[in-house]
Amino acid sequence: MGKIVDKEFCMSSWLMFRTIVDKDLCFAEGIKDFHVHPSTDRTPIHNSQELENALRQQMAIATAGGHTALALSGGIDSAILAKMMPKGSLAYTFKCIVPGMDVVDESPAAAQYAKECGLEHRIVEVYWDDMVQLAPILMRHKGSPCHSIEVQIYKACMQAKADGCNAMVYGESADIVYGGMSGLLSKDRTVGDIIERYSYVLPYKVLRHPQLITYPYTRWEKDGFVDVHRFLNDTMYEEAINSYEDACATAGVNLSMPYSTTFLDTELDYARIRQGENKYLVREIFNRLYPGWEVPVKTPMPRPLNEWMRNWQGPQRPEFWPHCTDEMTGDQKWYVYVLEQFLNLIDNGDYVKQ
Repeated sequence: MGKIVDKEFCMSSWLMFRTIVDKDLCFAEGIKDFHVHPSTDRTPIHNSQELENALRQQMAIATAGGHTALALSGGIDSAILAKMMPKGSLAYTFKCIVPGMDVVDESPAAAQYAKECGLEHRIVEVYWDDMVQLAPILMRHKGSPCHSIEVQIYKACMQAKADGCNAMVYGESADIVYGGMSGLLSKDRTVGDIIERYSYVLPYKVLRHPQLITYPYTRWEKDGFVDVHRFLNDTMYEEAINSYEDACATAGVNLSMPYSTTFLDTELDYARIRQGENKYLVREIFNRLYPGWEVPVKTPMPRPLNEWMRNWQGPQRPEFWPHCTDEMTGDQKWYVYVLEQFLNLIDNGDYVKQ
């Protein structure tokens, strides 16, 4: 049975969650829908040694063919995986370029990990022109707007493919599964609080006909409070996996995300997280594998969207309120920008049909 077209729901859902939370709905008739349902066959984890063992097992599988590369950031998640890569493997680090401006650069820290682990380190430079040119390719494949990280993932996969690799390993899902989202987990959150704190763009601030979609939050509500960790491991976990899967599948490269094949089978220790020890099981592994190394401050995958989007004047289509992005961050502007671009693709018939 075909999906039901509900453009207004899909627009609001994308803005709030970066995904279409109702899988029975779509933007347009017959549009191709790339969606991967996460595996339910995941390894239960109770302590850091179990997690390390599970990661080593997954890395052995991922690298067995000998043509696997690693996406290496300056953080601990991929640094741990770097210790499990065969010597001489390729490791790629994203470096976003904004001419005339200094932006976050993880490549020096990543280079240290690569040297320590005997990996060949290469840089993937990402420019605004890449965002403009590659996002439509990803959206056609996905059948929806795309997360900004997809462009970087896709470009890295294409470079790895050109270098003779057919698979890429990413450290994605460690933050979601093991308590790395310390800002969201910093306190108990009511339904209203989590809607305002998590939703990327509240639809009524942007759309003329918005819908406030609350059930992804309220399904985890008890006594007015939302179990944020369970919400993240449901909606955000699935959204993140699909962003990575779309980018890699579009490039024709196999994807491995070892952390995503596990789940925390104990209660999350909120006290440790709120005392500054987020992702504590992952930290324990890092300290074992890199004794004496300082745990780096967590930073998101670098995307200088504040700089890239600073001169964008906002959406022009009639679905949007004029000037709706004037006070937004660069990340929020991207969600609106790419939604408008995707609607243009639909109007032009420039998308892959089923």
